[in-house]
Amino acid sequence: MTSTEQLTGERADLLQSLRTQRGFLLQTVDGLTDEQAASRPTVSALSLGGLVKHVAGVEHRWMLFAVGGAEAMEREAVDWVGQFRMAQGETLAGLVERFQEVAAQTDELVATLDLDAAHPLPQAPWFEPGARWTVRRVLLHVIAETSQHAGHADILRESIDGARTMG
Repeated sequence: MTSTEQLTGERADLLQSLRTQRGFLLQTVDGLTDEQAASRPTVSALSLGGLVKHVAGVEHRWMLFAVGGAEAMEREAVDWVGQFRMAQGETLAGLVERFQEVAAQTDELVATLDLDAAHPLPQAPWFEPGARWTVRRVLLHVIAETSQHAGHADILRESIDGARTMG
């Protein structure tokens, strides 16, 4: 039994909420071809494969922040445009595998990190100068990001083949 299977209280609730939203996203992309996952069926530049890639990257970077603050988060470069697209040679299966690896790493961190530990946020126009987030706040942000993008994915999937995950 892993440490995440023994969680109770707030940690269990946070993790269950995150797992639910991840599940919606994965359910939405289930059964797609790589061509469908890479397609952009709306006027948006978003693709389903790109959303899986983006959500995995966001979760990974925020967990770096949770462990080591803005410095740790900023050590890895972000491809602000490419993170929403499937690159040449990428497959949906590969993106889903990476997504699941990141999820497993996060799940283990939720079991061990001090939820009250806080770090100053990176400098960015969308963050209040000098603001700090606790690990708890980071997890809530990751849950919100994942949920928002699962909804985007549902719209894209319906545009591709009429399938709907959430309705």
